[in-house]
Amino acid sequence: MFVALSRFTVANGMTAQVKEAFLERPHLVDRAPGFVRMEVWNAQDADAEFWLVTYWADEPSFHDWHTHHRHESHARMPQGLKLVPGSAEVRYFQQVCE
Repeated sequence: MFVALSRFTVANGMTAQVKEAFLERPHLVDRAPGFVRMEVWNAQDADAEFWLVTYWADEPSFHDWHTHHRHESHARMPQGLKLVPGSAEVRYFQQVCE
């Protein structure tokens, strides 16, 4: 199992629109080879902060999707969305045990 964890903070008061975009997402990534599931978390103590966790069968599947298809999914984010500079971060994890 491979996990990609993305974190970002909305800068311009569009938190509700970002939440709505995730709730209404077109599930494009769901059909990607090796995709397992996606979770979107919103920090209780920092409403503008989001954590996106995607689970993959393996790392090459994630990188294939990220290289060739991620722009399709990101195109659905609200127009005018601004992020806090330096807040966007992506980290990668391998499962050790369950």
